[in-house]
Amino acid sequence: MQAERVTDPLAYHGEGPVWAESWGGLKWVDMFAGDLLSLDPDTGTVHRDHLTDTLTSIRPAPDGGIVAAVDRGFAVFQERAGRFVTRSVTRLWADPSIRMNDGACDPQGRFYAGSYDTTGLGRGVLHRLDPDGTHHVVLRGIDVSNGLDWSEDGLRAFYVDSPTQRIDILDFDPIEGRFGGRRPFAHVHVRDGVPDGLAVDAKGGVWVALYGGGCVRRYHPGGTWDRDVRLPVARVTACTFGGPRLDWLYVTTSRENASAPEPSAGALFRIPVDVPGVPVRAFGMRHGGSP
Repeated sequence: MQAERVTDPLAYHGEGPVWAESWGGLKWVDMFAGDLLSLDPDTGTVHRDHLTDTLTSIRPAPDGGIVAAVDRGFAVFQERAGRFVTRSVTRLWADPSIRMNDGACDPQGRFYAGSYDTTGLGRGVLHRLDPDGTHHVVLRGIDVSNGLDWSEDGLRAFYVDSPTQRIDILDFDPIEGRFGGRRPFAHVHVRDGVPDGLAVDAKGGVWVALYGGGCVRRYHPGGTWDRDVRLPVARVTACTFGGPRLDWLYVTTSRENASAPEPSAGALFRIPVDVPGVPVRAFGMRHGGSP
């Protein structure tokens, strides 16, 4: 497997890639610019929309909209006349030393996003936004909330709090939208990078971006290391499955805090995979798995 560069290095801190048929393909974020990036599947060109000050993660919402984690809460955007406009904003705190980070939807269509405590005091939490607009806290004591995705049956979740150097597995209550039984799924040695965004494939394998390690890594469902795919960029941030058959792994990268020049830092890459992914779960829509 080899990584192919798809775009120019056009993001300062690329994150949160998502492939959705309702969007016509792939979107991701240039986080600190607050910009939404959209890849034209026919021409390979990228369209940039400025949505907010900080845009950290996105998922499809009804009628072609977007649910997003923003600097200190959630927002829902709707497309009108070719532009995304703000439909609603939920502000959750005022402290500027804590900001939102990565997020995902569960099989019941609820959106989860975790916060990043820049002080390192473990004040981050994992938040849940329900389709009715209510908000809940589902995990506490987090430093840097990152990758989150569910098993195909919806009864387990894989989760990264980056400074732990682990991917954790959690039991999931699909009725209550709560987590329990948190335990290590896989450990990442510090020399290999920091675990960041992740995605689960159709056979239960877990792909994780290794920030600072210049690669994405796959783990078998049992937690054993399967393979690494190298990229020409150290700061690899997140990954998602895309393409008509979901047999490409799209990977975002960053040039934030780069200590040496990397010509491809900030570009989008893709990798052909032999095990495809599953369709992205959208906000407000129930998906397969347990009820």
